[in-house]
Amino acid sequence: MLAAARAAFAERGYDGASIRAIATAAGVDPALVHHYFGTKDALFLAAVEAPADPDEFLPRVLAAPPEALGAAVVGMVLHVWDGPARPGILALVRSAVNHEWSARLLREFVLAKIIRRVIGSLDMPVAEREARGALVASQLVGLVMTRYVLRLEPLASARPDDVVAAIAPTVQRYLTGDVALPGRPD
Repeated sequence: MLAAARAAFAERGYDGASIRAIATAAGVDPALVHHYFGTKDALFLAAVEAPADPDEFLPRVLAAPPEALGAAVVGMVLHVWDGPARPGILALVRSAVNHEWSARLLREFVLAKIIRRVIGSLDMPVAEREARGALVASQLVGLVMTRYVLRLEPLASARPDDVVAAIAPTVQRYLTGDVALPGRPD
């Protein structure tokens, strides 16, 4: 079931994959998938081997006022990466760098379970959400790569509060500020 789920999520994304199609590909009844995993969300987290569940940390981010969302997002990233989930997340990122299939799963996890939910809390057209979400993801992936994978100093050993102070204004601008959006003429 997990192999069929990984393939479905990688090929069709979270929204395009269904429990019924995953069950059919695995040669089992959909009720069996529900029995073992309960929900599509739980199946997705198991399929991507997510070391952290966004439902545990996103409510605090989403409770932030729009003008503080950038700091909340960067703070959340640092909190998760500096916690016990780091080895698992690092393994996912390294796998994604080396394997397209893993990259698709990680991309879908970051987009569907985190970025779209954060951007969705803001009142703006869908096309603008997607462009802003891609910009936010570029900043967060860059932060993760330089701080945790490449361990580029002084960022790698900087205090989390200092990193938030340095990075959050850019993330905030991508979320709510004036920015030339990719794929949209100005």
